[in-house]
Amino acid sequence: MIDIKQRQSLSLDEKIKLSKERIIEWYEFGDGKVSISFSGGKDSTVLLNLVRSIYPEIPAIFVNTGLEYPEIKTFVKTIDNVIWLRPKIPFHKVIDKYGYPVVSKIQARFISDVQKATEKNRATVNLRLTGINRKGEYCPSMKISKKWLRLINSGFKISDKCCDIIKKEPFHKYQKKNKRLPIIGTMAHESNRRLRDYLKTGCNSFKSKTNPISMPIAFWLENDIWNYLKKYNVPYSKIYDMGERRTGCMFCMFGVHLEKEPNRFQRMKYTHPKYYKYCMEKLGLNKILDYIGVNYI
Repeated sequence: MIDIKQRQSLSLDEKIKLSKERIIEWYEFGDGKVSISFSGGKDSTVLLNLVRSIYPEIPAIFVNTGLEYPEIKTFVKTIDNVIWLRPKIPFHKVIDKYGYPVVSKIQARFISDVQKATEKNRATVNLRLTGINRKGEYCPSMKISKKWLRLINSGFKISDKCCDIIKKEPFHKYQKKNKRLPIIGTMAHESNRRLRDYLKTGCNSFKSKTNPISMPIAFWLENDIWNYLKKYNVPYSKIYDMGERRTGCMFCMFGVHLEKEPNRFQRMKYTHPKYYKYCMEKLGLNKILDYIGVNYI
């Protein structure tokens, strides 16, 4: 069994050595047909630098969702051998069709299940509302949090589909068409789901038929990322020097209710006023944030 805490406690040099070993294993497993998932954020910037220190020819894949900070796209343009992809459906059409990304992916999916209640998914709806499954067993982790039950009848659709459609779909389509195995920069400490995934497979999921993937820096911590960037003088997007710690989609509301003020939207108002106006007035994020009690002024 993988001892994640032991690996997380390694020195930076030890982590670099272990990560490079995993990258080489994955490269050889895929006969060199691999690619790097590159978001332009600090984690994938370190991943890119690590991988290309061994195999400089490996292409990087950037999905231009239209939701990135402009500073991210500017930075990505400075990197060689990057393939730019775009989603089929823009964000505003995704939220019109499926719903807004609110609270968390899990809660958004649960709420969406209830909002789309039909006779066919009655058992699922009951599970989301009560936590009781088909066998009569109580599964509290499978129901909507009491705090967010009110979102069911909020008057606006909620969904977890955005990331799958905007980010994952174009990336997976590229991987399948070009028969390249992906290398991604996710880290286990970022969420319980990522931790579970890492504990199941380790850095390289060699045995997965449906989702073979390499996560060579999964056991790193955020301090390791910054220490690597500084130690090797690796350029990174200036968005981090503007006060942002995370550089995901600008208009995503997942987790914003947990942030201290100034939250991501309050900062956006001053750093990117045109984007702020668009997401509040055109996309209607202001009404969602009002409903969940998040200040954006």
